[in-house]
Amino acid sequence: MSELTFDTLLDDGNYLGSERARLENQVILDELERKKKARNLAVPTDDNKVKARLREIGEPITLFGERPPDRRDRLIYVLSQINAARGEDAMQVDEETSEESSDEEVEEFYSPGSLELLEARRFLAEYSLPRAQKRVAQQRIDSKMPLGRIIDIRKKVFAEVKSFANLGSQIGDERPVSQVRFSPNSKYLMTGSWAGNVKLWNVPDCTPVRTYRGHTDRVGGVAWHPQATISLSEDVVNFVSGAADMTVNLWSLNSETPLATMKGHADRVARVAFHPSGKYVASASFDTTWRLWDVATSKELLLQEGHSKEVFSVEFQSDGSLCASGGLDAIGRVWDLRTGRTAMVLDGHVQAIFGISFSPNGYQIATGSGDDTIRIWDMRSLRAVYTIPAHMSNVSDVRFFYADELPPNYTAPSSNPDIVMNGTDEPHPDAKPSDSSDDKALEEWKYRSGLYFASGGYDGFVKLWSADDWQLLRTLPTDGGKVMSVDLSHDGRMLASGTYNRNFQIFTPNGEGV
Repeated sequence: MSELTFDTLLDDGNYLGSERARLENQVILDELERKKKARNLAVPTDDNKVKARLREIGEPITLFGERPPDRRDRLIYVLSQINAARGEDAMQVDEETSEESSDEEVEEFYSPGSLELLEARRFLAEYSLPRAQKRVAQQRIDSKMPLGRIIDIRKKVFAEVKSFANLGSQIGDERPVSQVRFSPNSKYLMTGSWAGNVKLWNVPDCTPVRTYRGHTDRVGGVAWHPQATISLSEDVVNFVSGAADMTVNLWSLNSETPLATMKGHADRVARVAFHPSGKYVASASFDTTWRLWDVATSKELLLQEGHSKEVFSVEFQSDGSLCASGGLDAIGRVWDLRTGRTAMVLDGHVQAIFGISFSPNGYQIATGSGDDTIRIWDMRSLRAVYTIPAHMSNVSDVRFFYADELPPNYTAPSSNPDIVMNGTDEPHPDAKPSDSSDDKALEEWKYRSGLYFASGGYDGFVKLWSADDWQLLRTLPTDGGKVMSVDLSHDGRMLASGTYNRNFQIFTPNGEGV
C-alpha cells in the first residue's frame, strides 16, 4: 500500500466518486434544505388554529398521544413537504421572521490568516495523512485478531493495572503541584507548581535533577517535546510551560532559564500541549482563546476563539490533524487544524471541563468535568457514547495510556539470522528454536495502547479505567489532598499524580521499583 500524501489525496478520484454516493449526499442536503425552509414557515401557535389548518390540508387533526407542541411540529413538517413539492412560492412565509432567521443563520465568519499559518496548515495535512493511514492499517490488523487472543490480552493487561500500588511520595514544591508529565523515555518526571517553578525529577527514585525558573506566577501546564530524551539534543527546545503570568516559555534541559518567552495571551495560561511533530505548541488561556505557536520562530500562528468562557484544557490528536479544547463554559470543541473549522462540539457536561484526552485510536475523546463525571465521545457518531460517574468531586485530569513503539526490553529480530548448515533437514542442536513469543509480545503491546486510562479528582483519588467497557479497574488513594493532575508513563510501568498538598506520588505494579 503506497503512502498517503497530500498530493495523492488530491488526485484520488474515489472520494464520493460513485453515483450512489453522490445521490445519498444529495438526499441529505435536500433534507437539510427542507428543514431550513421549514423554520421560516408562518405557523400558528394556537392549538385550535393548528387543528383547523391540519383539517384544511386534509390531515388528521390529532394523533393518539399527540400533544399540542407535537401537533404544531407535524403541521410544520407537512407544510414543508407541500412547499417542497409545489416550489419556492407555494406557501406564504412571514417576511419579518424570514429576515430575522436569515440574520441568525449567518454564524460562520472568517479571519485573515498569515502566510505562515497557510504553510503550517499545509504541513499539518501532509504530516497527518500518512500517520492516519498507518493508524487505520493497524486497527484493521487488530480487528482480525481472534476473540480468544483479545480476551487473553485484556486479562493480562488488566491484571497488571489492578496491581498498581503506591511506590512513594515526594514533596514537589512550596505550593500545589498543578501538573505532572512523564518524559517520552519514561525516565524523568516534569512537575509544574503554583510556586512558578518547573522541576525535573528522576523516576522512580524521585530525586531532583534541575529546577527551571522563568515564570513569575503559577505554572498551569507543562508538556514534553515528542522526541525529547529520545533523539533530541538537550540544548534545543525539549519542553514548554504556561503560567498565570500570561506567558508561554520554551525550555532546553540544560538551561535553567527559558530559551524563548512567547507573549500574547491577555489572561492566565492554564494548559499547554506539544504537537506530535514537535513544530508547534498550543496554549489554553483564561482570555477565552487558545493559541497555536511556531516553536522555531516563537511566533503566534493562530488565535482561536470559540468559547464563551475561559479555556482550561487543550490537547492534540496523535495523528496531528485535530486539536481539542475544553472550557469553563462546559463545552469542548474539536478543531481541524488543516482547515480551521470545528469538527465536533462536545456539549453535554453541566460544569467546566478541566481535562481532555484523545484516545490512541484517533476517534474517541475523554473529558473530565466539574460535574464529577467523565464523558466518552465518539467522533464517528458525533456524540457522547458513555458517561462515567467517576469521582466524588471535580475530575481534574484524564490521560489515556500511550505505548512506546516497542515494548520494554524488546529486541527486534535480526533480518539476517545465522543459518546452520548440517546437510540434513533436522535442526542443529545448538540452533535456537523458532519461537513466536516475541511476535506475540509485540502484538500484545500494540493492542495495549489505549486499552485503559487514568483520572484524578478533587476527592483525593486516582482511578484507572478500562477503555473498552469503561469499567473501574483500580482506585488509588493519594495524600488526601485534591489531585490536580495524573499521567501514565509510555513504558506502562508507572503512574504519577500531583496534589494540592504540594506532593506528587508514583504508583507501580505491586508498588515495586522499576
